[in-house]
Amino acid sequence: MRVSKATLFAQLPPEYPEDLLPEIRRMVKASRRKVVVLDDDPTGTQTVRNITVLTRWDTSTLAKVLSEDEDVVYILTNSRSFLPTDVARMNCEIACNLKEASKATGRPFVVVSRSDSTLRGHFPLETDVLMEGLGDGFDGVLVIPFFEEGGRFTVNDIHYVAEGEDLIPAAETEYAKDATFGYRASNLKEWVAEKCGGRVMPSQVASVSLELIRQGGPDAVCAALTRLQNAQICVVNAASYRDMEVFVVGLLRAEELGKRFLYRTAASFVRVRGGLEAFPLLSAADFDFGDTLSGGLIVAGSYIRKSSEQIAAVQALPHVVSLEVSVPELLTEGGRQQEVSRVARQANEVLADGKEVLIYTSRQLITGSDAASSLKIGQVVSQSLVDIVRSLSVKPAWMIAKGGITSSDVATKGLDIAQARVLGQILPGVPVWQAGEGSRWPGMVYVVFPGNVGGPQSMAQVVKVLSGRN
Repeated sequence: MRVSKATLFAQLPPEYPEDLLPEIRRMVKASRRKVVVLDDDPTGTQTVRNITVLTRWDTSTLAKVLSEDEDVVYILTNSRSFLPTDVARMNCEIACNLKEASKATGRPFVVVSRSDSTLRGHFPLETDVLMEGLGDGFDGVLVIPFFEEGGRFTVNDIHYVAEGEDLIPAAETEYAKDATFGYRASNLKEWVAEKCGGRVMPSQVASVSLELIRQGGPDAVCAALTRLQNAQICVVNAASYRDMEVFVVGLLRAEELGKRFLYRTAASFVRVRGGLEAFPLLSAADFDFGDTLSGGLIVAGSYIRKSSEQIAAVQALPHVVSLEVSVPELLTEGGRQQEVSRVARQANEVLADGKEVLIYTSRQLITGSDAASSLKIGQVVSQSLVDIVRSLSVKPAWMIAKGGITSSDVATKGLDIAQARVLGQILPGVPVWQAGEGSRWPGMVYVVFPGNVGGPQSMAQVVKVLSGRN
């Protein structure tokens, strides 16, 4: 089932020859539609820079950002860490507030329900609730998990995850075994049917193929999208950013004709739909920590194999002190507060000494008897990491948070970030935020390191860049 990426890609038609980003930017400006990205964890900012991220969505805040000139805004919902009832309530509230803010400002908008490129998340719950809350009918729900920076490609309706020079069907990866969001199908039509619980059959799911994108161009894409109706789900194949450009031009043309779509996508789509340019990675020269004497802080909660390998590489750095948080202790009555206090006390001492400190959860994954109980265990662990951060009296020079849920909870609950600015990426798919005014430590450089991105040495590489030590 593993295939060679080079062999598979060699069988595809050649890419569309024309650079379409200038046309996309023109169409985005002409439409005046703000791209509002509802991000189910903070890693969705993996492909953008100089963009605002909000962690609250009251009507006045949304009206303010809709009034601004920027064409894209992110709203961090962190919904992947919540139970379905809370997810439904949250998406309904955001949809209603967006409608009110749009009425007040006269600014139209489109919604991206941004989720994991390895197919984990509350689908179709979130798109169903959003469509109901936004109202006025949708012609299609577009499923686009392509994420080039992370090696996620969709070819012949099969979604692949890159591993070295090979591509592995998504259902054969560890991501598909997720205790809460696991799945069996790599073919996206079958995956949609699986997630919809039989409400939708694979034959009822539309598809935009790479042959149509590369040989037919934007006109063919537009024609295919205009045939969608009654909120039909449509999966989109893509193997490059040029494929995304062609698709988005066709999409914008269909929207000009009055068609209405909700997008369920990974991060790469957002950059193209917003008409944003590619840009270089951030380097050490882009950071100035002044005369800060304290060390940096790394908080790691992700459990996948890739994260554990990266944690081990950071532990091997000579200037890093590692503090393990015992998850079994966190789950015992009376043990949680004792463990939080112990780790926070030791972390304060290390930071004050000018060294980097790595706080990481014990590596044995503990799950519950079902998806809901597993999610609740994850919430206890994440809240404990937040409590440790909140207990710090020494301000770190910078912070890295490893894992989507961890990075969201630490940002919103540990650092009180209501608004941040995305500075760019320090590695492909690894965004860097700057905490806004009103946060616990305004101006703090905060690295959102996804659990499923990078090689074994990637997080250690970021630590070296930020610390200025090899």
